[in-house]
Amino acid sequence: MGFGTVENRSRVDSKQGNMQKLRIAVIGLGSDWQHRYLPALRSLRDRFGVVGVYHSVSALAAAAARELDSVGYDSFRSLISNPSVEAILMLEDDWYQLQPLWVACEAQKGIFCGSEVDIQGMSSSGLQEAISSSGIPFMSGFSRRYAPATLRFKELIATRLGRPRLLFCHRRLPSEPPDPANSVSLEKQTNRELLELIDWCTYIVDEEPDWVQAIRHLSRPSPTNADYQILSLGFGDPETDPNAILAQISCGAYIPSVWAEAIAFRPPAAVQVCCEKGLVFIDLPSTLVWFDDAGRHQETLDTELPIGQQMLIQFHRAVASKVSLVSDLQETNEAIRILEKAKLSTQTHQRVSLRDGIL
Repeated sequence: MGFGTVENRSRVDSKQGNMQKLRIAVIGLGSDWQHRYLPALRSLRDRFGVVGVYHSVSALAAAAARELDSVGYDSFRSLISNPSVEAILMLEDDWYQLQPLWVACEAQKGIFCGSEVDIQGMSSSGLQEAISSSGIPFMSGFSRRYAPATLRFKELIATRLGRPRLLFCHRRLPSEPPDPANSVSLEKQTNRELLELIDWCTYIVDEEPDWVQAIRHLSRPSPTNADYQILSLGFGDPETDPNAILAQISCGAYIPSVWAEAIAFRPPAAVQVCCEKGLVFIDLPSTLVWFDDAGRHQETLDTELPIGQQMLIQFHRAVASKVSLVSDLQETNEAIRILEKAKLSTQTHQRVSLRDGIL
């Protein structure tokens, strides 16, 4: 499923050789604003022009807008409906939830969704179908696939290490206090992490998985939520097919946030991958250590573009060319579908096929 067509003025002028700016609206800021998106937009002033910024706290919107020579808006509807806006960067959801995405869809504006937008709600609300039918560009901010270490690893798979066989991917989060108001946000954060890890593993393998099997460990402070979740993602049957690939994905939120030192103690590699001809350990965003018959190799890719710039460049290119380049709606939908099947697996205590149903 591609990005489809959308009328916009953001394209390379082949006669003048100039990159025309993509006029965007920023909806929400989120925890990634200061360290990822604001620096990226500053560095990419030749590609992006910020028409306005909306935040539920007007003072924050005004402050962010001043940093980009833009203006703050009191209404996301009026900002998105501004005729000069060609696409939106929705970086978090708030009281408005997914409403800005509906407005952008109706107004035929391209959409970039940051990591703090609960995109899982798109399926049940019918938003996925609406975006697909409208043909507007859509991109999820699955940041791991844009990390310099990930891109380098993909090169090594093609040139030195061969096809992946086993993947071990773990994410450690701090647990929140036993407060019902916070427990929902922890579950939401855990699901988002699992969603990104699923996307990351399928991106590395570059194949469609066949089945998933998952287990949850319930949290003592909040029995309705889990403090640890693990799922196995199968590409073929590992019990009968020696060429099958198995990815083990887990996310734990069992360490109290007050134990900050424990959370950071001996962190696991973001992903460990056993390939046909070697073994790789990746530490995001830019370090990887790999082993083959020649021994140990360590690469630090600090000179590569930061993740924020990588993602926004891809989004600009997608809107300008009207072609799906990397993370489009279809891939986002697939990651959401796999996570939903994983939840079914925890309920049935069985391996669940991603093609037909329970195996």
